Amino acid sequence: MESAPEQPLPEEPVQPEAAAPGVSPSPATAPAATPEGEVATSSLIEVPASLIDQVIGQERAVEVIRKAAIQRRHVMMIGSPGTGKSMLAKAMAELLPKEELQDILVYPNSDDSNNPVIRTVAGGRGKQIVGAHKAEAKKKSQFRQTLMMLLMLGIAGYAIITMQLLMGLIAGAFVFMALRYSTPREEAMVPKLLVSNDTKNIAPFIDGTGSHAGALLGDVRHDPFQSGGLETPAHDRVEAGAIHRSNGGVLFIDEINTLDPHSQQNLLTALQEGEFPITGQSERSSGAMVRTEPVPCKFVMIAAGNIDAIQGMHPALRSRIRGYGYEVYMAESMDDTPENRQKYVRFIAQEVKNDGKIPHFDQSGIDEIIREARRRSNRKDHLTLKLRDMGGLIRVAGDIARQENAPIATAAHVITAKKTARSIEDQVSDEITRHLREYEMTVVEGTRVGRVNGLAVTGSDAGSVLPIMAEVTPAQGASGTVIATGMLKEIAQESIKNVSALLKKFTGKDVKNIDIHIQFIGTYMGVEGDSASISVATAVVSAIEGIPVRQDLAMTGSLSVRGDVLPVGGVTYKIEAAAKSGIKTVLIPRMNIGDVLIEERYKSLVTIIPVDNIDDVLKIALVPENSDGFLTKLKKMAMRSTAMIAEAPEINPTTA
Repeated sequence: MESAPEQPLPEEPVQPEAAAPGVSPSPATAPAATPEGEVATSSLIEVPASLIDQVIGQERAVEVIRKAAIQRRHVMMIGSPGTGKSMLAKAMAELLPKEELQDILVYPNSDDSNNPVIRTVAGGRGKQIVGAHKAEAKKKSQFRQTLMMLLMLGIAGYAIITMQLLMGLIAGAFVFMALRYSTPREEAMVPKLLVSNDTKNIAPFIDGTGSHAGALLGDVRHDPFQSGGLETPAHDRVEAGAIHRSNGGVLFIDEINTLDPHSQQNLLTALQEGEFPITGQSERSSGAMVRTEPVPCKFVMIAAGNIDAIQGMHPALRSRIRGYGYEVYMAESMDDTPENRQKYVRFIAQEVKNDGKIPHFDQSGIDEIIREARRRSNRKDHLTLKLRDMGGLIRVAGDIARQENAPIATAAHVITAKKTARSIEDQVSDEITRHLREYEMTVVEGTRVGRVNGLAVTGSDAGSVLPIMAEVTPAQGASGTVIATGMLKEIAQESIKNVSALLKKFTGKDVKNIDIHIQFIGTYMGVEGDSASISVATAVVSAIEGIPVRQDLAMTGSLSVRGDVLPVGGVTYKIEAAAKSGIKTVLIPRMNIGDVLIEERYKSLVTIIPVDNIDDVLKIALVPENSDGFLTKLKKMAMRSTAMIAEAPEINPTTA
């Protein structure tokens, strides 16, 4: 095993304001870059008229949408919520080539009432045709009513003259019933306007997200009165689905995997044929007997979802999209460049304009929003593209400014908004932290054997302290085992296995005769990920060696089987959670130092120390009685690993 070079104990821990030698300065300490060409307020920024030009940071997706619109190709967009999928779908409706839109009419079928006839006409003609039919039906109805009234008056007059009132009454009733049920109702012959495009000058955009089968594919309403002249005509009960209303335009379906397999199969048929008949979606309804002629549905489909949507999609449906369109993965962040910061300023202006109820932002407010965009990206030199969340922050800051009757939103409003518009996960994390401190389950001072303060991320923008405890006992079976509890999920369980591979190396003891128990405290929602690897390793080494661990210190980092500390996500939120808990020092992977962008109020509360390998972690976290002896032991462990690698037999490449 290759050993990391020996590193002395750091004389002065790295503060958030100064990175370690040889490491790029952390964004937490670098002066906040301001957009080139500063503006007095966001009101001076011109907002593009077309939606496609308002999209920022998704250059590849924009290029695909432009191409797909010209060729009328289908598109599947996969990515995190709030990255602009629905906005791109709406933009595609604007970009589709201008074609003559159609109205769709459904007529009664005199040969088979359960098979209504479908007709298409130019957009806007549908209402005229239906209106003409209604006028004709009204004339016929009035003529019939006049005729009936004259007959009734004649019968009544004859009965009065002949003094046969009873017979006149019976005859009148007979004639009324004969005319009422022997002649067709004129309104039953009026066609129904199924899809109208009279007011649209661009291709229709229909959002079919979360639609049940009837809303997506069309349906036939149930009629409880199916006889006696009271029944509703079959064609009048037909309702268009989203696939029919998007004829000639765009059908957008987010979370495509939530559609049931039957709906996905029918959607595939509609894509292939360009037409789909409407029938009742409930087998028990009278509408199940009705089936129209095929209804046009030549639409461009944009399917969207998270990364797990791919597994839930009908394979044939995805194959259809790939074979006749494009697949796009939505970016979650973009480079922090002057050009992209200018795009963010335009985004702020767009949100203010679209909201219409909040004031514009001055330069300080713009700078604070851009700083928060850096922070939420969780990557050095990047800006987040989860713009729906950022738009929420802009609106809350604007609401606060409006409440104060301020003519302009400033950095103070944005800072207040960040405290007000906290996510549920962040609020829950604070509540759990207070609960653990109240019952002394989170220890932030002194030393303890086998106990380490790990760090975790809750949700997407909140951190929490994760106490981890380890204990060793004589093996209960033929060989020792590692037992971990705390609702660990798959990746977390695998990280425990990687940690166990290092224990023999760093303890120098044969661990086959002991059981190692690892407990994650307060993990009511489970633990996923491998960012607690160095915490687990430190706790186990402490328990085996009986060396106390500093409790004013927390740590996060993934651990390779060779002892290297690998980068993890969410370091900013983890550090802030440690600071809120009263922890003074945090160990993070050196490769993550550029990702740190903590709030100003936490900088003086916590010291950040970057580490490269497990040796660095143990040197800082453990507090042995004999420090010199402990360091010598670590050095021997590293030398032992190097010797093991040197003595390993060479592998024959032809047989390996």
